[in-house]
Amino acid sequence: MHDHVAAAIGAPDLIAVEEGVVCLRFETMKVVSAMAAVEHLLDRGLVRPGDTLVDSSSGIYAYALALACHRFGMRCLIVGSTTVDATLRTQLAILGAELEQMPPSANLKHDQDRRVHRIREILAEHPDYHWMRQYHDDIHYLGYRPIAERLAAELGDGITLVGGVGSGASTGALATYLRRDAPDTTLVGVQPFGSITFGAEHVHDPEIIIAGIGSSIVFDNVSHRMYDTIHWTSFDTAMSGSVDLLRRHAVFAGLSTGAAYACARWERGLAPTRTVVFIAADTGHRYAESVFARHERAAPLDSLAPTQVSTTDELALPWCRMDWKRAPAPTGHR
Repeated sequence: MHDHVAAAIGAPDLIAVEEGVVCLRFETMKVVSAMAAVEHLLDRGLVRPGDTLVDSSSGIYAYALALACHRFGMRCLIVGSTTVDATLRTQLAILGAELEQMPPSANLKHDQDRRVHRIREILAEHPDYHWMRQYHDDIHYLGYRPIAERLAAELGDGITLVGGVGSGASTGALATYLRRDAPDTTLVGVQPFGSITFGAEHVHDPEIIIAGIGSSIVFDNVSHRMYDTIHWTSFDTAMSGSVDLLRRHAVFAGLSTGAAYACARWERGLAPTRTVVFIAADTGHRYAESVFARHERAAPLDSLAPTQVSTTDELALPWCRMDWKRAPAPTGHR
């Protein structure tokens, strides 16, 4: 029996969606990293119950940190993206978390820059607050160790892991722990066009930069040398993946999951002897109107294929794939 709902929410399911393709399905993935990070800080006396924890979030981490603070008796302050919706705002309020939401911005970089700037202002006013630094502190890797151990125990060697890069914590951590006993573990990162992390900032997707898997600022805990392959997917490609995943396998998951699922099926076709695991970071509820209500316009997933590129200069909508080969960060991104 769980002693708090956060432990239940953070426990993922393993679902075999088709031969050789497995979905690692979370209700809210970042609960895993937030819970382990807060517990680590408490155990080492770096924070105490009653202290205020602060961070920036586009949505999922805000809920995760609010739950961790609720579990451990901490105060929570979130500087939120314009993408934080009414449902999440209400949940945060009832959980006792304070939310400062950025005003609308036509440019995601401005939104992320403003959030970081505002956190620095808050810390100057309240130096006793602790900044969780989800984009920069590798304590957010810790919560993924037991999940990696479960994957290894149930699936064995020969795993290809596919997931949104985002802050680097989930994919980077899982691959780190898996490779300790299975160095042949392959890591495939998924990015939206427009994200700077792997050098796609020059390609604009007119629909959206997919929140949570890309960035317009440098994330220090993305370890570029961990990644064997990178896929860049457009909103339309990710939507086709999300709709296909629900229609074909009844898995209702978010837009980043749709992108990861599309890439996972492609990678399985290239390496049919490996087990491909893709990460479903959250449910599809917050995409009900923007994605699933538009399902009739989604292209059949089987009709889509990535363009193989050898340099980021060749990137173009709607879907590209590149053998990253565990290379360092692009020039100028560190």
